[in-house]
Amino acid sequence: MGADGGTAHAFSSGGAHRLYRHGHSPVHELPPHTKLAAVFAFVVVVVSTPREAMWAFAAYAVLLAVVASVARVPAGFLLKRLLIEVPFVAFAVLMPFVAQGERVDVLGMSLSVNGLWGAWNVLAKGTLGVAASVLLASTTELRELLLGLQRLKLPPLLVQIASFMIRYGDVITDEMRRMRIARESRGFEARGIRHWGVLAKSAGALFIRSYERGERVHLAMVSRGYAGSMPVIDEVTATRAQWSYALALPCAAFAVCLLGWVL
Repeated sequence: MGADGGTAHAFSSGGAHRLYRHGHSPVHELPPHTKLAAVFAFVVVVVSTPREAMWAFAAYAVLLAVVASVARVPAGFLLKRLLIEVPFVAFAVLMPFVAQGERVDVLGMSLSVNGLWGAWNVLAKGTLGVAASVLLASTTELRELLLGLQRLKLPPLLVQIASFMIRYGDVITDEMRRMRIARESRGFEARGIRHWGVLAKSAGALFIRSYERGERVHLAMVSRGYAGSMPVIDEVTATRAQWSYALALPCAAFAVCLLGWVL
């Protein structure tokens, strides 16, 4: 299959992704724009919760656990994909040591009180936000997410950029794999800094191939009538009941947030 054939294959098979877990649960069947709105509202509520209300974050975790149960997403599947937040965890761990202000001794170490609160704030809110995003990705295909963004009136240009970025990701990755196999078949193996020159040339060649591929695809689109906007093939709609079902999560979280500020 040639380069153009590979591109066509990427466009035709760009529905599923690694985070998606195929299923037929009530959460899977919700329209994508309702789920996007629900997750966004949930994250806003979580961020707005005072950090001192620790019980509220536990309640948010229970709400997400209920959603995961309804969506039939296993705990192991969810926890494994939460590893993406490891860099934020490392940053949070350092905060009690580098922050200024009142100090407190914990296990023989002098830690900043403000740093401890800041670390808790980052860990709690970041973990909940990532978990909600993983649940969204686990129950919604990429193509549906793009349709949902269109339905929510996100600027069309941004939706198109995201669409091409997602669809060409596999194409570029496959091109990198073929280049690596070609290097290894010629006996090349990167073992140190002296081999960085070869890797830099490979990166340059990959950029040129990707740029040329993009030009060819753009010319093909223009020749078929593309004028800056993609046609909407599937019109996604949602009933009032579906909106109510999707917004149950952020509404329950909002009630918890209010209690967190009052109590």
